[in-house]
Amino acid sequence: MLLQCLTLVTLGLGLVASSALPPLGYERRLLRSAFDKRTNDSTTKACPSTEAPATFAPKENIWAPISADDNLAVWNLLHDSASGLNLTLPDDAVLTNNYVSWIDTLHTNKSDAIPYLDGDGPAPPKYARAIIFEGGKEVPVSQEYMIGPLPVGPESTIEKLDYMYNGGMGGAVPFNGRYFDSQRSAATEPLIVLVMTELADITSALFQGAVYYGSSDERTNLSLTSGTPASYDGTQAFRNIMFRFPGPTTYMTPIDFFLLIDCTGTDSSLYFLKGIVTNERFFKTTEELRAAFEAGELGYDYDQTLDADWALVDYKPELGVRALEERFAPSSLELGGKRYKLDKERKYIEYMGWSFYLSFTRTLGIMFYDIKFKGERILYELSLQEATAQYGGFQPKAAGTVYHDTYYSLGTDMGVLVEGFDCPFGSTLWNVTYHEANTTVVNPEAICIFEADSGFPLSRHRTGGGDSEYGFQNLGTVKGAQLTVRAVATVGNYDYMFDYSFHVDGSLETIVRASGYLQSSFYFADQGKWGPRIQAGTQGSLHSHILTYKADFDIVNSSNSLEVSDLVVVNQTQPWFPELGSFAQMELNISTMTEEQQFNWTPNNQAMYCVINKNETNKWGQARGYRITPFSKSHLAVTRQHDNEPYANSVQNINMPFKPQQDFLKFFDGESIEQEDIVVWFNLGMHHFTRAEDVPVTLYTEAFSSITFSPQNFFDRAQDGDLRNRRWVVPNEEGELEYDAYGVELPTCEVTFEEPVDEILTVQET
Repeated sequence: MLLQCLTLVTLGLGLVASSALPPLGYERRLLRSAFDKRTNDSTTKACPSTEAPATFAPKENIWAPISADDNLAVWNLLHDSASGLNLTLPDDAVLTNNYVSWIDTLHTNKSDAIPYLDGDGPAPPKYARAIIFEGGKEVPVSQEYMIGPLPVGPESTIEKLDYMYNGGMGGAVPFNGRYFDSQRSAATEPLIVLVMTELADITSALFQGAVYYGSSDERTNLSLTSGTPASYDGTQAFRNIMFRFPGPTTYMTPIDFFLLIDCTGTDSSLYFLKGIVTNERFFKTTEELRAAFEAGELGYDYDQTLDADWALVDYKPELGVRALEERFAPSSLELGGKRYKLDKERKYIEYMGWSFYLSFTRTLGIMFYDIKFKGERILYELSLQEATAQYGGFQPKAAGTVYHDTYYSLGTDMGVLVEGFDCPFGSTLWNVTYHEANTTVVNPEAICIFEADSGFPLSRHRTGGGDSEYGFQNLGTVKGAQLTVRAVATVGNYDYMFDYSFHVDGSLETIVRASGYLQSSFYFADQGKWGPRIQAGTQGSLHSHILTYKADFDIVNSSNSLEVSDLVVVNQTQPWFPELGSFAQMELNISTMTEEQQFNWTPNNQAMYCVINKNETNKWGQARGYRITPFSKSHLAVTRQHDNEPYANSVQNINMPFKPQQDFLKFFDGESIEQEDIVVWFNLGMHHFTRAEDVPVTLYTEAFSSITFSPQNFFDRAQDGDLRNRRWVVPNEEGELEYDAYGVELPTCEVTFEEPVDEILTVQET
């Protein structure tokens, strides 16, 4: 299906020093008729190519993901008998075997990267990382290894990846704290089937015929889920199991039936039932539950809906018809052609003075390195570190759930984007690749890159007065625009949209939005303090999202400080206002932090935080820096940069909250941060007060959070003067408007759209 529209921009402002007579009457003040309106319909040409111009990265992308060939070579090396790892293929493995969980890219240490970036030396060696479940050991563990240098050769080694973890066990966690994969789920299935078969008559009576005889049994009409944590310190393991009606909207159709099981260790014959929860009651045994059921003590005021249509994200004509909604909605278009350049091979991007490299890992998703503006480094690294969600409720699933989405390999859930809807038409679409066992998986068109109108001018001013009919002496306005790199990760029920926007003034904005299904609970009228009723038998569960990011600033170089400018109110006297006596006046109390610390935004945002370089000043003697501007309440931390502190969290931390593999608090050991290489860790997030309007899914319009890094005395003046996308309007002595377009003319061209769904590809394996 092709959609065609002829876009003819008709305001004739493409001439330098053009003029127009002023119109009569009130409209002259609006400038509506002052500009020569015309349509150039003599020829209609196609808009510029949708391909971005090519550039060539100045250096190799040393942070790029390992290749498919490297992954296969690492896989073969690990499975070589000479490795001594005694590995079983994952498809054949049980809990008491050793097998590979995943292979990914090991980050390049900054101390190795900077000499390469700023010098002429060779690129630093590349390594892979792998998590191996070692259930065959006398004391079973999950152990992480580093493998390299790559490509695999005679000098390549397999070593425990211990140096970047501070929890006391290096790259290992106890077996009970490891990822709950399909092998662990399969080991608990016999116990679940045993209990649910015994109680099938009860669940059928209470929940509209619902039974569970096992995931592969045709009689089963329930699905099950369990969340995290599944351990607290690795000495025990458990599953808090919730049952739901299956289907595309299963997250919204829970039933009130929970099994709590103990699944400690590798011997599944020792697993046991800890209890059952239903009707807001805990039953330690199946016998206790049956006694209550036979006594008529169990029942519900509401049945859960079996219909899934109400929660599908499709058109709902029963909501009514909106006038003119049959017209295609406005779209952002790059009518003048793409203004950013790409090195597709090296994943390097240049845009309006910006330059940076893009990387990707299976756990963290997209990451940015060597971010420069006008040739000067602003950030060495900007990356997501963790996406946490914590729930509340009076039911086992809601009350006991904390998610760390890196645990679920968030990056692998970055999927295809629909052009024109998820991203503007004409966006550049890039694939992401990751590795599963000895294969490489491609998620096509999972990253989009586009430039868009900001929706407001970057800057403007109208100088009033003068003798003209227009009532002003001059009017200047500069077009606002930014380049955005976007990805959407659908981690189970939630669709996280990650935006990184590079503005033409040198500001950098990080935005996260959340859509997708709620993790819901069964509705009880007396549990309203944990969320409202949103469907016949469904409650929207109260929860909070916290997303932690790393911003490794290098303002010009790595000698930076964190300056705090507190806005305070003081009483003072001024000799030219004697009649006021002492009066309140605002002033700034400026200081720099001296030691590593965690801190919160001040109330009402009465403080400005700025990463500065005291040794580098602008023309006016001010320390050059970038300020950190929150959009909403967030929290910050600042530490010294260390190669052994690359991540704020571990992908295996979620099941070890009482004894974490990576303890972020240990980063704060009193080191000086004055004119040192510092890292700012910041949180974005939102408290999700659930509502009926979260059906079918949460809306991006209200579930979002952002932060902006902006120049603060980094330059001698605002970085808008060199932008030619502007209009300068001046009335002359004859009463005519003269205006300058600086050679940037409005395009007149034909735009052709292709139905984006026709182009969606399926996931490919190689």
